[in-house]
Amino acid sequence: MRTFAGRVIGRSAGTAATLLALTACQDVHTPDPGTASDAPAAYASEVVSGLRHPWDIAFLSADEAIVTEKDGNLMHVSLVTGEKTVVRGFPDDLDNQRRDDPRDNSGLFGVVPDPDFAANRHVYVAYSAGDENGTATRVIRGRLSGPAELTDVEQVFLATPLSTERFHYGGGLAFGHDGALYVTIGERYFNEIDQPELPVSQDPTDARGKIYRLNPDGSIPADNPDFGLDAVPGLYALGIRAAQGLTVEPTSGDIWFSEHGPTRGDEINLLEAGGNYGWPLRTSGDYRNTGYEPPVLDDRKLVEPRFAWQETVAPTGLAFYSGSEFPDWRGDLFVAGLSAGSLWKLDIEGRTVRSAERLFPETPIRLRTVKQSPDGRLYLLTDEPDGRILRIEAR
Repeated sequence: MRTFAGRVIGRSAGTAATLLALTACQDVHTPDPGTASDAPAAYASEVVSGLRHPWDIAFLSADEAIVTEKDGNLMHVSLVTGEKTVVRGFPDDLDNQRRDDPRDNSGLFGVVPDPDFAANRHVYVAYSAGDENGTATRVIRGRLSGPAELTDVEQVFLATPLSTERFHYGGGLAFGHDGALYVTIGERYFNEIDQPELPVSQDPTDARGKIYRLNPDGSIPADNPDFGLDAVPGLYALGIRAAQGLTVEPTSGDIWFSEHGPTRGDEINLLEAGGNYGWPLRTSGDYRNTGYEPPVLDDRKLVEPRFAWQETVAPTGLAFYSGSEFPDWRGDLFVAGLSAGSLWKLDIEGRTVRSAERLFPETPIRLRTVKQSPDGRLYLLTDEPDGRILRIEAR
């Protein structure tokens, strides 16, 4: 037996324990968690446990998936039995030795299957690669041999230069409808006052603080935006502080991403080719360093966020819902939050966020991502030492 949010919860082999009850939702501007809602009654059941701060999940089918552990390994999991197996063959330059600083972000990050996975068995993984000179976000591609071995591993991208800072790696991965691989790379600085005179996220010659668009083999699409001769190959958008989550709207193919603000001001953005998302020239919240004055770069046209919180949510993984279990939720954007332990549902109309609701407000838990499986079911990853995969189900 164990307790969760003050309630006793029983576990038994082969039976998923009820963990969360959706009894109310909360508008982003209304702090009262008891506000009534017409949202469908739902609960979240435990599917897999014993994961070490799981970061992302890639569905190989409706019944099996690959999961990255921030503090551990690449794992193959069964969503039917809960069985976990370490995937062998991962590169040995992984740096996931978390330092004493609790803000240390190193480890395994995004994972995504190739759009043609059934034929080529390719999976893509982002992680913090390290040596004696520092760390950087690296993206690799490997072939999944059987359920739990990675072979034919090759590098797709490396976000140089190496840095001794251990924050804001990014590491979000998604394939667009165009077949291209999109990658988020954080700027790596914890405090904006430590930035060089030209902030790295505004410098097209520095790989940090950007979003990239690549062909599956790591080559560069011919129709990528032009940032100049010296720009990092594959550059698609800049002005990024700490973006992690990427998701594709299933009908339009639009790509949306989450962005951590420095102090409040977390954002949801719509990706545009050649877009500049403003960091650190502007923020939707407050700078960590109250005396920081960003440089004036008059030649920059900035893309405004589609939505910004005025509380700290720390949004990470996000997903559009298109399943059949909750018809009223179709087309909504779900966003996992770390800071307050929250799951948010954003009502999207076209490219406009009409409203935001916090789900499960009475039982908060740190959530790393939310994903929809091939059979249209919503799954959550909890950011805990004994991390879990939860499935949202109708009552």
